[in-house]
Amino acid sequence: MSVLLDLSIFPLDQGLSLSGYVAPVIGMLRDSGHPYRPSPMGTTVETTSLAEALALIEKAQAILDGFGCERIYVVAKFDIRQGPPGRLETKLDAVRERIGAL
Repeated sequence: MSVLLDLSIFPLDQGLSLSGYVAPVIGMLRDSGHPYRPSPMGTTVETTSLAEALALIEKAQAILDGFGCERIYVVAKFDIRQGPPGRLETKLDAVRERIGAL
């Protein structure tokens, strides 16, 4: 199974500059061992089960809780498909084949 999680998570009660809160979350995703790709508006992670993806969201929330964040905004999108992992790259490769470099 391949689960693509597109995650945006950040505190609403910590001012305008949030990179100090977002960076540790992205670090946790990097250190999780799952393939990931950050973007300006979120991070996409590939896991092999929905349970793993949900556990990453819980860990991200715990990181922000540890900073004393009282209100956290989360947007999570899932693409769940049977079959082998590796779609984080193959989905982009399919677009590159059609239009060239991204």
